[in-house]
Amino acid sequence: MSDQATHSHAGYRHDALLYAGTAEFVSRTSPFIRGGLAAGEPVMVATSAHKIELLRSELGHEAQQVVFADMAQVGANPARIIPFWSEFVDRSAAAGRSFRGIGEPIWAGRSAAELVECQRHESLLNVAVSQETPMWLLCPYDTEVLEPDVIREALRSHPFVTEGSRPATAAQGPQRNDLFRGIDASAAPFDAPLAPPPSGCHEFEFGMGAITTVREIVAASAYAAGLGAARAADLVQAAHEVAVNSVRHGGGRGVLRVWRDAGALICEVTDQGRITEPLVDRQRPDARAATRRGLWLANQLCDLVQIRSLRSGSVVRLVMNG
Repeated sequence: MSDQATHSHAGYRHDALLYAGTAEFVSRTSPFIRGGLAAGEPVMVATSAHKIELLRSELGHEAQQVVFADMAQVGANPARIIPFWSEFVDRSAAAGRSFRGIGEPIWAGRSAAELVECQRHESLLNVAVSQETPMWLLCPYDTEVLEPDVIREALRSHPFVTEGSRPATAAQGPQRNDLFRGIDASAAPFDAPLAPPPSGCHEFEFGMGAITTVREIVAASAYAAGLGAARAADLVQAAHEVAVNSVRHGGGRGVLRVWRDAGALICEVTDQGRITEPLVDRQRPDARAATRRGLWLANQLCDLVQIRSLRSGSVVRLVMNG
């Protein structure tokens, strides 16, 4: 029986697992999974469908005890991943046991915009889970296919790192990562620059009395872009929620910009407010908190949501693929 089968863990441990190629992914993660199962811990794995099948084959009958999820579905919009983990944390914590997870949100096929939001997600995982939570979360990064700057950012967003030929084991003890940016910096307002809207995009300044016009502009743009009725309605609803937020919390007005880019329809809302709560768009709102659901709902409706908090105000960019 491996070392990690006889060792558990206390508190939250968030590791970057650096591996090289699919075979090494399996050899490094399967002992971690088996160790959790041997310790009686719930284990959930969110990675690609292909890697799930490889792990099922490696684990044999033990795979029946593991909850698997296709990250291409769970994390198509990276902002949906933390709610996914939060549900697992709530279920497992209720049983009073330690638990483990593997989550791989970053792969070579991610778009540049998705990659940035995935990296933001990885950093926010340090804030989303309490440090007292007995969860060990392993985030794999394939050094064979990911660019060096992606690996460097992984080190900045994880307090611990597991690398080399050995699998991750609790017996090794935490391997502190000196490059970790820290929890406070992980929670800081996000101001990574966005590419500017193209010149000539549709632009409309609005206040509360013009929210209906915002809806009409987005609906007409969605129709012109060829979005189906359901997806167009989702985008209209998301834009409505964000525009209302601007009026209520962003100085009473905002600016809507709409344009098409590489087959996607993009709606951007800017205002003079600042979004300072790091998880405001990733924590499921209380059913009674009707005024705090806009950014959460936008993430449930759109393919990608990019939120920036700048000195000049806030930017919320909604992306709906054609």
